[in-house]
Amino acid sequence: MTDLFDVLADETRRDIVTLLHGASGDDNEMSVGELVEALGITQPTVSKHLKVLREAGVVRVREDGQHRFYRLDKAPLVSLNDWLAGFTGGPAPDNSVPFIDLTILGRATGGLLSDGIDRAWNLISGIRK
Repeated sequence: MTDLFDVLADETRRDIVTLLHGASGDDNEMSVGELVEALGITQPTVSKHLKVLREAGVVRVREDGQHRFYRLDKAPLVSLNDWLAGFTGGPAPDNSVPFIDLTILGRATGGLLSDGIDRAWNLISGIRK
């Protein structure tokens, strides 16, 4: 049996899991090409990581001609989450609550803060002259 911690230790595989979790296409699937585009890495690299995730049971594949479509299988992740909850002293989180990806919001907020700091610095520099 594959150790799920080893599988998820790789950042690229965690990124793939996150993308598949947020997929909104047919049956929440993404093609290999869509994953390549979203991750900005080569197709052979994505395929290598998908193979590891597939062998661990974290993703499922559907073949349509020469195209492969992947979807997340949450069962291993739920089991891992339930096991980890035993160490935190609390119940496992409610898995019915939808995942909200705040990455874009965080980047936007960081950009606004950076712009504000630059403007404040320019203002202060202008006052000192």
